[in-house]
Amino acid sequence: MSSWSDRRVVVTGIGCVSSLGTDADTLWKNILAGRSGVSRITSFDVTNYDCQIAAEIRDFDPNPAFPNPKEVRRTDRFSHFGIYAGWGALKDSGLDLEKANRDEIGVFIGSGIGGLHTTEEQHSVLLSKGPSRISPFMIPMLILNMASGLFSLYYKLRGPNFATCSACATATHALGEAWATIKRGDASVMFAGGAEASIVPLGISGFGAMRAMSTRNDAPEKACRPFDKDRDGFVMGEGAAVVVLEELEHAKRRGARIYCEVAGYGNTADANHMTAPDPEGEGAGRAMRMALRHAGLRTDQIDYINCHATSTPVGDLCEVRMIKNVFGDHAKTLAASATKSMTGHMLGAAGAIEMAICCKAVEAQVAPPTINLDNPDPEADLNLVPHTPQERTIRAFANNSFGFGGHNAIVVGKRFEG
Repeated sequence: MSSWSDRRVVVTGIGCVSSLGTDADTLWKNILAGRSGVSRITSFDVTNYDCQIAAEIRDFDPNPAFPNPKEVRRTDRFSHFGIYAGWGALKDSGLDLEKANRDEIGVFIGSGIGGLHTTEEQHSVLLSKGPSRISPFMIPMLILNMASGLFSLYYKLRGPNFATCSACATATHALGEAWATIKRGDASVMFAGGAEASIVPLGISGFGAMRAMSTRNDAPEKACRPFDKDRDGFVMGEGAAVVVLEELEHAKRRGARIYCEVAGYGNTADANHMTAPDPEGEGAGRAMRMALRHAGLRTDQIDYINCHATSTPVGDLCEVRMIKNVFGDHAKTLAASATKSMTGHMLGAAGAIEMAICCKAVEAQVAPPTINLDNPDPEADLNLVPHTPQERTIRAFANNSFGFGGHNAIVVGKRFEG
């Protein structure tokens, strides 16, 4: 068996569910068009809520990804998203499971919160009807590992399997740990990503109580504005994304389409504050340097960064400072955009949807835009790709994710060269 350093990992499939589309091509088309997926919440009455907007997914049918309708009824919305995204990634990859060794195929689909809809619904049942009326499926519906577990069950994938949970860094940790699993030789193929469905009264009111979300309710499509001096908080999104990571020789043997190569992964902690990032982005900077070291890349070889940038007053500038500290003069040369301006912040799924966007960006050699960047914060003096995409050489990219608890996760990828 080849050593860790010899084994290369590539992306061969992408699946997604978002307010901008339920497949990667539709998502990418809407991203390039600078289209916002944010609107007024319709799934419940938001009259008394400070934040009344989100990037909701409407008219979604999970059934094609499930073995039968009964299984759909027994699972939470976040699992619907995650399993559908996994199914989409499987289709996109062209992997024939009938010919594959399913002992060598694993699944890491994480979630930051898990089945919040089920938690909220079943708590109401408890209060109104008593404990005898609680669903026997409540616990397996709400626990956040279930998208990962059920996807492996439905598709008989018996390799490494768990769910990451690190708030908004969840999906990027799943991607990085899946990369490391293949590098170690413990799997040949990994389905990795994240799923989230927290646009429910409890989720919106909880983040609202933290004063973390935008209240620009009169102009939803303009509300998420990373790096803009008028930003006032994040806008919640929902959905999932899963990518197929595959050992290169395994992919070559079956003639797989290769989007890009995953080259490095960084994972650190701020150890600074429960919810606030390190002011200078020191922990994030260590994660970036770790990922670059694993990838064997210099800072001047990174041409695009998909920023975590959630549109919060503090967080966006911490990330700008990190980029300046790590990349020095090259920080002004590379492109660094915030696609949450269009998708909203998908919490535990954010790093996966942004990985999907990075894969399409390196394939197309186009840096996606940051919309709503009308009045850049003076400190955010980088090429943030305002309003419209930029055609440019993208040899390598970094995908940044940072979560409450001080979690930092960064995945570095590069254009595939045989």
